[in-house]
Amino acid sequence: MEVILGALAFASWLSFGMSNQQGEALYALKLSLNASPNQLSNWNPSQVDPCTWYNVICDSNSNVVSVTLSSLGFSGYLSPRIGTLNTLITLSLQGNGITGEIPHEIGNLTSLTSLDLENNHLSGKIPSSIGDLKNLKYLILSGNNLTGTIPDSFSGLTNLISLQLASNELSGQISEQLFEIPKYNFIGNKLNCDGNYSHACVSDSTGAGSSNKKKLGLTTGIVGGLVGVLVIGVLLFFFCKARYRGDNREVFVDVAGEVDRKIEFGQLKRFAYRELQLATDNFSEKNVLGQGGFGKVYKGLLGDNTKIAVKRLTDCESPGGDAAFQREVEMISVALHRNILRLIGFCTTPTERLLVYPFMQNLSVAYRLRELKPGEPVLDWAMRKKVALGTARGLEYLHEHCNPKIIHRDVKAANVLLDEDFEAVVGDFGLAKLVDVRKTNVTTQVRGTMGHIAPEYLSTGKSSERTDVFGYGIMLLELVTGQRAIDFSRLEEEDDVLLLDHVKKLERDKRLDTILDRNLNNNYDIQEVEMMIQVALLCTQATPEDRPTMSEVVRMLEGEGLAERWEEWQHIEVTRRQEYERLQRRFDWGEDSAYNQVAIELSGGR
Repeated sequence: MEVILGALAFASWLSFGMSNQQGEALYALKLSLNASPNQLSNWNPSQVDPCTWYNVICDSNSNVVSVTLSSLGFSGYLSPRIGTLNTLITLSLQGNGITGEIPHEIGNLTSLTSLDLENNHLSGKIPSSIGDLKNLKYLILSGNNLTGTIPDSFSGLTNLISLQLASNELSGQISEQLFEIPKYNFIGNKLNCDGNYSHACVSDSTGAGSSNKKKLGLTTGIVGGLVGVLVIGVLLFFFCKARYRGDNREVFVDVAGEVDRKIEFGQLKRFAYRELQLATDNFSEKNVLGQGGFGKVYKGLLGDNTKIAVKRLTDCESPGGDAAFQREVEMISVALHRNILRLIGFCTTPTERLLVYPFMQNLSVAYRLRELKPGEPVLDWAMRKKVALGTARGLEYLHEHCNPKIIHRDVKAANVLLDEDFEAVVGDFGLAKLVDVRKTNVTTQVRGTMGHIAPEYLSTGKSSERTDVFGYGIMLLELVTGQRAIDFSRLEEEDDVLLLDHVKKLERDKRLDTILDRNLNNNYDIQEVEMMIQVALLCTQATPEDRPTMSEVVRMLEGEGLAERWEEWQHIEVTRRQEYERLQRRFDWGEDSAYNQVAIELSGGR
């Protein structure tokens, strides 16, 4: 009945002459997927602009470029009308129960770079029209019931980076050209893999598989927290004297990091160095908007009066030279979301690496919290809630809707910008992969800001989505308190230089009101403040696996699932604190130990 009523509404929509082809195609997709009344609720005939619909992203010309409907429990089929979305770049429908065949019309999506239909119940042959998608870089059809042979047309997909066809019922011979794709997986089919490539049907050519890490136990998390505390403590020891003398600038660190694989993506504008030199008045100090761990940012004005922000990277001799740098920049440019800073272009010279972004007239959240000039408006509580949710959605997009996913590595208030409507825009994502002070092709640098870096990232050099979640949690504390993640002035009164430890102590003592930003002038909802702090503390747990994903964070900020998770956290935190104190006694460090004095006293239990 719901489908019939939806079809009638759709027919009514058309009868009124609404000719928005993108909206029509998407609404037809919703109907064919058997979406429930609670799913895609704003995909409706009365809201004719699809750019405002859930899980739909448009470019600046209102063209639909991304549709991500992953793991939503759909059970219908794919409407052939999807073929009219010829501006679509990313289509992700993985993890549903979609049945039927892949429509031949999908070959009309000539702008498509990523198609992910993994883990559905699709059947029939793979349409040969997919071979017409010359821009396609990621084709993921694993975990379905597809039959027949791999279309010969796939040999023409020269831009393909990853071909995943595992766990279907495909048969026949595999073209040798498909083995030239950087990453592939044909395992779990009836394909003929004889000859020189017989080994290749059981793994991908890069050898880079995926693994599902099991949740670590309580003691493991405590030990990991101890290691992180020690590392942070040692770093604080080196920076303490310099920063304690009234200097509250942020402390940036480099730690040996992990191997990162280079990915090639689309096209960007390549600026001439002279053009950016003129735009910024020869990179004048008067045009500096800010400075971070990756370099300075300058305000600029192009010849056509377009305002820009130019990031001049430090440590610019990236491994692999100009070509590798360009590939990484192009990967970043593919991220398109209202809460993600859009990259306009770049510039490289033998000694320079420059990134060009649109200018954000309301600057950064950090500026609005701590660097306001007299007479400038402060961020009120409603704006701070908006920033928290917008930033969460931006990070969710980077982690869960980009293929491959993008890890930010330095989430903080200074890297969240504000557009003309004070909408949060996440910037500086992916930059840790663009620079390498070691100038080798086997390591990148762990980049970040002290107080925002997750303990496991410091101790192992390995980042993940959960390291970003940790940084996001610290950013929430910045929003609530207006304070920096590290404040050495607190050494005069107490031992908690880390904002996280300070807030945790106040939360235990039920004294959170003493740390709220005075600029709020008591204009806030205390229950909402407490909820935001609860989300922050859940995000900053010592064990990465205990932290929520960013999609879970979004739901908690929207009022779903926080109470249950917070109650569970409180029980675990009591046990963790007791176990932590027990392990401290077992280590039996002496009073003269540098670790004892710095790591334990300054950082406290995590």
